[in-house]
Amino acid sequence: MIEENAQVISVEADDVWVETQRRSTCSGCAAHNGCGTASLAKVLGKRRTRIRVLADMPLVVGDRVVIGIGEQALVRGSLAVYAVPLLLLLLGATLGRLGAGNGLWHSCETASLVLGLAGLAAGLLWLRRFTRHIQHDRNYQPVVLRRLTATA
Repeated sequence: MIEENAQVISVEADDVWVETQRRSTCSGCAAHNGCGTASLAKVLGKRRTRIRVLADMPLVVGDRVVIGIGEQALVRGSLAVYAVPLLLLLLGATLGRLGAGNGLWHSCETASLVLGLAGLAAGLLWLRRFTRHIQHDRNYQPVVLRRLTATA
């Protein structure tokens, strides 16, 4: 389980909204002066991120909590977002390259481009459907694991 500290900022009927502070590990690295990630962290600053989480305990605004999400959900979600559209783009481009000799296309490049973009579009449509499907799946949602401090 990947954990992060957060503060409750809103409690609604079925949802709890929390805010997390972006952290950078750059201060602990010896190469932070020449690192692009360190430079990016300096530019972006310490922004807060607002997240909807599931909670099985009563919470009030101001409570400090620990939220978590399963590693498997993070890996599967990352694969869905990055790998599926990319693989469908490559599959479409490959099919365009292989099928360009049938006289339908003027060149291999045109066929690869058109079918590659069609594959990417199909991957993004699949991703949209997938995210709607898992939107209420508890296995893919961050949850409140425990309360650190309660507001008086």
